[in-house]
Amino acid sequence: MRKIDPERQQSKRQHILDAAIRCFTRNGFHQTRTAEICREANMSPGNLFHYFDSKEALIAAVVVEGPDELSTLLERACSAPDLFVALLEAIDQQLDLLTEPAYTRLALEIIAEAVRNPAVFAAVSAHEARKKAALVHLLQTGVERRHITLSTPAQRAADWILLLLDGAFGRAMVEAAFNLSSYRTLVRSSLTHVIAPATATPAGTSA
Repeated sequence: MRKIDPERQQSKRQHILDAAIRCFTRNGFHQTRTAEICREANMSPGNLFHYFDSKEALIAAVVVEGPDELSTLLERACSAPDLFVALLEAIDQQLDLLTEPAYTRLALEIIAEAVRNPAVFAAVSAHEARKKAALVHLLQTGVERRHITLSTPAQRAADWILLLLDGAFGRAMVEAAFNLSSYRTLVRSSLTHVIAPATATPAGTSA
């Protein structure tokens, strides 16, 4: 029996996913046909369907494994020497994506598809739950290691951070003159209401 190489399998799967993301970004989910993804990936339909059994499966994979990598960044950040600094770096990387047209187009496509497609909505909800769980874990770990001070429970602090990021995304979508530098400063300033390095006293608390 032929032995399966997991790394090779994962590489091919990622190759297909990257090709699908490019196609979906250009034409949207509904205007993209499987044949186009096959051409983009330079592979036969049979080979593609070995990894993803339908276009819907590819869309769900894009939701979970697409350009929004905040969950992965937060999970990796837990091994950083300073969790407060690691959190700010993860937030900055997320904000940087707002200047990439391909990211914003795909993110809007995912939101629109989630409204009308229950399967995509479920995938988006699961992805958001993972993101929040990773953020809560990072905050709690930061407090335990005395890297971070919170003025509110970790769950609420996580909601605050995600609300700021979602708000920045929304403004980037509707403001023709969206200025990333200004919003980065605004987000950083707003964060001081709930989180600070452990050596400092967060706003709203007493020393």
